[in-house]
Amino acid sequence: QVQLVESGGGLVQAGGSLRLSCAASGSIFSYAVMAWYRQAPGKQRELVGRITSGGTTNYVDSVKGRFTISRDNAKNSMSLQMNSLKPEDTAVYFCNLLQSGSAYWGQGTQVTVSS
Repeated sequence: QVQLVESGGGLVQAGGSLRLSCAASGSIFSYAVMAWYRQAPGKQRELVGRITSGGTTNYVDSVKGRFTISRDNAKNSMSLQMNSLKPEDTAVYFCNLLQSGSAYWGQGTQVTVSS
């Protein structure tokens, strides 16, 4: 079983920065892929970006150049550095881990960007 806990959300003005963290515990395999998703009110959950165990990342176009995902395999943790935040980035952000065909989710952390 895998548990994921996000932290670091909050309220920030447009143009500001926030850093989210995800701590993973349990039976985690080295090849697990980790990702950040977000869900805005009234919208479907969408992928923000993902990172492989080797550090390869990809992002949704709307956050490219502003968001950076990093990962510490030794600590089973992942971070999301968000810069130049926009009101449309407001959402609940979820940590996700995928391994052996199973997907695990954190409880989510709220990010609110005021204009």
